[in-house]
Formats: sequence, C-alpha cells, structure tokens
Amino acid sequence: MSKIQEWVYNLLVQIGLISENSSYLDNIVILLLIIAVTVGIDYSCRYIFLGMFKRLARKTKNQLDDLIVDRKIINKMMHMIPAILIYILLPFAFSAEETPKILIVLQKLCQIYIIAVSLRFINASLNLIHEIYNKKDSFKNKPLKGFIQILQVTVFFIGVILIISILINKSPVSLLAGLGASAAILMLVFKDTILGFVAGIQLSANDMLRAGDWITMSKYGADGTVIEVTLNAVKVRNFDNTITTIPPYALVSDAFQNWRGMSESPGRRIKRSINIDMNSVHFCTPEMLEKFRKISLITDYIDSPIWVNGRRQTNLGVFRAYLVRYLRSLPEVSKELVCMVRHLQPTDTGIPIELYCFSSNKVWVEYEGIQADIFDHVLAVIPEFGLRVFQNVSGADLRNIIIKQPCR
Repeated sequence: MSKIQEWVYNLLVQIGLISENSSYLDNIVILLLIIAVTVGIDYSCRYIFLGMFKRLARKTKNQLDDLIVDRKIINKMMHMIPAILIYILLPFAFSAEETPKILIVLQKLCQIYIIAVSLRFINASLNLIHEIYNKKDSFKNKPLKGFIQILQVTVFFIGVILIISILINKSPVSLLAGLGASAAILMLVFKDTILGFVAGIQLSANDMLRAGDWITMSKYGADGTVIEVTLNAVKVRNFDNTITTIPPYALVSDAFQNWRGMSESPGRRIKRSINIDMNSVHFCTPEMLEKFRKISLITDYIDSPIWVNGRRQTNLGVFRAYLVRYLRSLPEVSKELVCMVRHLQPTDTGIPIELYCFSSNKVWVEYEGIQADIFDHVLAVIPEFGLRVFQNVSGADLRNIIIKQPCR
C-alpha cells in the first residue's frame, strides 16, 4: 500500500466509515465513495466548463461552436472523465495485494468503457466534420460521406481490437498479426466495402459524380437525381419518386450518363424534326414571293441581292429561312449556343426538317412547354408556305375518300 493509500485508509478509519480490519464491506464503501466523488466532479465540470462554453457559443457569430453544442460533442467527451477517475482511484478500494482479481476485473471494465466512450466521441466528431464541410461550396457536392464512413469503420475496427486485447490479455499488435493470416476471409467479407471505397476515390478524383447530379443508368433503372453517395451505395431519386440504389463500383465499371454538363451549360438542347411531304415542295411564283415578303421575319431574305442573280427560291427554302429567324427571335432560345434548321436524309416518309437549338430555361416542365410552343407554331405555319406535313393514311382518311366518291 502506498503512502497516499495508507493516509486515505487511516482517515476513513478515524472518520468511522470503515473498520481497522479490512473487509469486502469496507472495500464496497470506499468504491461507493470513489463513485460519488467522480460523479460530483463530472457534474461540476459539466456545470462549469460546459455552461461556460454554451454561453460563449451564444455570443460568437461562428457556427462551429453552435454545432458543437447542438451535437453534444463536449458531453460525449466528458463521459470519459468519470471512467478515468474511477480507474485511477480503484486501487484505493481494492488493493493489488489483497484483492488482485477484483481490481483487475474492475479496471478492465473501466478501460472498455473508456474505449467505448472514445469511439462514440470520435464518431460524433467525424459526423460533425462531414456536416461542416458539406456546407462549404467547394465540398458540398463531393462524396465526403464515403470517406467519413471509411474512417468510422477503421476507428471502430481498432476499438474492437483494443477491447478484445483487454479481455484476453494480449497485445493488440499480436491480434493484428493474427488477423493478417485471415486477410483472404476479411477481404471476402468486406469485398463490397473495399470496392466501394476504391470506387469512391475514383469518382471523387475524376469528378464523375456529385450529390445533386441528374444521372441515367438504364441497367439499374436509374433516371433521376443523386441524393446520397455513401460507402456502399449511391441513392438516386427517380422522376417517379422511387429510389434506386446503385453500388459505387458499378458506376466505375459500367457506363452511366451524367447530365451535369447540361445543367451547367447556358441552355438545354431542343432537337426535333418534322417530315415534309416531298410532293408539296416547288419553286416560288412571283405571287408567292409577294405574299412571303409581307412576313416581317423574312422580308430581308426575300429582297436579298443573292436572289437577283437568277437563283430560284423554293417554298421549302423560304420556310427554313423563316424557321431560323423565328427561333432566333424567341427570348427563350439561347443566343450563345447553336441555332439552326437543317435537312436530314429524305426517306419514304418525306423530308425530315430538323430544328436544332437550345432553350435558356433548363427546368424540365418549363423546357417541355417551350419546346411544345415552338412546334405548335411550326405545325400551324407550314400551310402558309404551301407545304404539307407527311402523315400516313389513316382509317378516317379512307372513309372520307369513300364518302366523297359519287355513287354510280
């Protein structure tokens, strides 16, 4: 027994809390006193230091201290204080000479509790780091959660090794060396985790995927917005509000389409064609040119000196010129990107005339409305140029032909 232990023991005897002849009852009394003292110190620390930190956090404009208070990081750290104090003071209750087994068991329980509380504190701190960096613009769309999860798994793995080493009285290094022989089994068990970790590094390093990206991956039925990138899964909210889960390594090994480039560009592409009946295409007559000249969008085109040289205009050519000017006149069509109207290869369903431009508004519903308005106008204006849209004969067309035939 050390001098301090002897002094404490004599003091307790003088007070009358324990007898001169040491017994298990005396040991329990001392243990209860130790617990009472540590609990008192714990509450004092919480009241003084934690209260002081909370008052300081309210006065500062920094959000970090507010998050520390809200997530109770300091509370989790302070849970270690009682366990450490009890571990240090246990020899006062149970002597190593008299009750070595009880002392060893209680100290092991304290060590395990300290490790468990430390793991909880580290886990909460890592979650706080993820929350802080996720709010920064430079890190907001990075798959940080996967890296945080890897660190959490590593920390918990080390913690479990330490706890096992305490229980079986072996060095953690020897346990890790023994696990090296079981590496093949561990790799099989944690295969998805390892692949997910490697895939997460590749996705992040190459900036292939971010939370908030719209991706399409037909193999997994994914067509929507990435809502979460974790160690083992990438969650995609589809446009029908279903959730598709994709393994991260599948995004590296297979092909997927990321629409981020479209979202970040000045416009969203409109690429659609209409089929013109080839029998309705012909040269313009003077009367037709006079009629077209009254359309303000193509007046300059009709009066252009190029046509004075004898080149004859067609109603389809004038119609294409009108469409180009019409698209460029729309405020919804981007002026920075390509805008053109072109011929495609003629087929047995007519001549495809393709409108190729970009909508400045990239919101899906509004984009579809702009595209529909454009083609509503195009279909309505086609007859003004003496053209017809090609359409296969329907049953109604055949009935009209039969009805119009005179009876014989």
